[in-house]
Amino acid sequence: MSSSALDHLSPAFPQRAAWGTASSLRAWQQEALDQYERDQPTDFLCVATPGAGKTTFALRVALTLLQTRAVRRIVVVTPTEHLKVQWADAAARVGIQLDPGLGASSKRGRSREFHGSAVTYAGVAARSYVYEALCHSQDTLVIFDEIHHAGDSKSWGEAILYAFTHAARRLSLTGTPFRSDENPIPFVAYDELAPGVKQSRADYTYGYAEALADSVVRPVIFMNYGGPMRWRTKAGDELELDLGVPTTKDLTAHAWRTALSPTGEWISAVLRAADKRLTEVRRHVPDAGGLVIATNQTAARAYAKLLTEITGARPTVVLSDDTKASGRIDEFSASEERWMVAVRMVSEGVDVPRLAVGVYATATSTPLFFAQAVGRFVRSRRKGEVATVFLPTVPVLLAHAATLEKQRDHVLGRPKSDEDDIWAETDALIEAANRSESASDDLLGEFEALESKATFDHVLFDSQAFGMHAEPTSQDEADYLGLPGLLDAGQVSQLLAERQRRQMRRREREDRKAEPEVALHRAMASKRKELNSLVSQYARLKGVPHSHVHADLRRECGGPPLAKATQAEVEERVRSIRAWLRG
Repeated sequence: MSSSALDHLSPAFPQRAAWGTASSLRAWQQEALDQYERDQPTDFLCVATPGAGKTTFALRVALTLLQTRAVRRIVVVTPTEHLKVQWADAAARVGIQLDPGLGASSKRGRSREFHGSAVTYAGVAARSYVYEALCHSQDTLVIFDEIHHAGDSKSWGEAILYAFTHAARRLSLTGTPFRSDENPIPFVAYDELAPGVKQSRADYTYGYAEALADSVVRPVIFMNYGGPMRWRTKAGDELELDLGVPTTKDLTAHAWRTALSPTGEWISAVLRAADKRLTEVRRHVPDAGGLVIATNQTAARAYAKLLTEITGARPTVVLSDDTKASGRIDEFSASEERWMVAVRMVSEGVDVPRLAVGVYATATSTPLFFAQAVGRFVRSRRKGEVATVFLPTVPVLLAHAATLEKQRDHVLGRPKSDEDDIWAETDALIEAANRSESASDDLLGEFEALESKATFDHVLFDSQAFGMHAEPTSQDEADYLGLPGLLDAGQVSQLLAERQRRQMRRREREDRKAEPEVALHRAMASKRKELNSLVSQYARLKGVPHSHVHADLRRECGGPPLAKATQAEVEERVRSIRAWLRG
């Protein structure tokens, strides 16, 4: 844009009025803006939790720099095509006009009425020379939305480095954990932690815990479901495993994928429970919506069919290669429909504020993707709204959920563990499948899911576990699904603790009513299962191995190892660990 063109347009925002006043900014946004205006940095990295308002902060910076003539042009770089449109619409509401490059405007040249443009990282990589020339010809502010994507591909990082090295200002934004790898992200500062190990340094950080305390984001309740899984391997062997039982990574991965199979009972039971939860939330938040995040397109269509059977209404289905995907997301966001099913389109940055209930029905395990997915549900519209995300009881996901409040930085040169390699390889294969028309089980080895059943395991909130093993449609499960849809963080903790005490009292009454004629081997099996469930919950709560909890119980109660314990000895251990859980 020429200087004369900008001079012609500048009366549209000659002073800071209405939206531009300090009172219209959240406290963290104003603090970050004050720091930016004080330091006037060429590069600035803002790390803020999803839903906190990074876009508003960035547009306020852009408006200020345009008004002061510090820059003459704006370029916003986004991960997806849909986000280009979202940025253009958000910018227009504050008087900045961005061309998202749709239709005829995607060709060379654009109207002089625009203050700038929005482009994807892939788009920059395809035409980096164009943006390099633009930065030479005009003072340009570049806003990198979710800058960690510059580390996804070495070619993307090299492209934005070439294109925007000569930009007058660069503002980098992210709300999710950076990947730990060997590719430095351009325009991000790093500190050396040890020889060969460097960690990214943000200029301003606003984390989930801070945002939750400020009521900027919703508290997130994780409903975790396990259950017995059975599958057949390539060699023809049939294997069984309870989802959530600590085991090898490959067995966990197969049990996880068995749970997600559309033909099994597990996903149907979880979708039914999630829909009950959504009904409860809509009592207090009438337009609340739900989102199922699927591994691939085939599964997404199957989940949509199951939801149609459960609810009587067909959900919105969003597939990555659908040219109408962005329009479907916009329509769902503006409607009061109950459910949307998506593969990739809603994993990051897409703003659907009414989403309140989610089902993590994907086998992707990276902390980056998990944080992106959970970020779709935390945006707060009014005080008291609660987000609920349904998870398979898989150790790596529970770890991500328990550390949601922790800050993560991009680390270069960190030694990789065997566990990192296993999950990274699995995620890479799943990612490749997601990019294809549909995913095939052959990508992860020949595999046949035979049978799956769901059990409610526990609720995870604020890194604490509440509740214990329960059957779907039981009163125990209903108590947790029936939590009100409007609660602050303190009320959530109080109600979950109360529900747990109620569940324990109910179990104790049932134990007293148990028929004495039950065969000993069945009674013993039931008691051992109950004890193991309680031990698993306590181990997750305290962050210790199961074996340590069993050892502590033996020290307190006496007796032999669990396999040799009598029924009375097992019952005594059950009573003891229940007392430990009550605190």
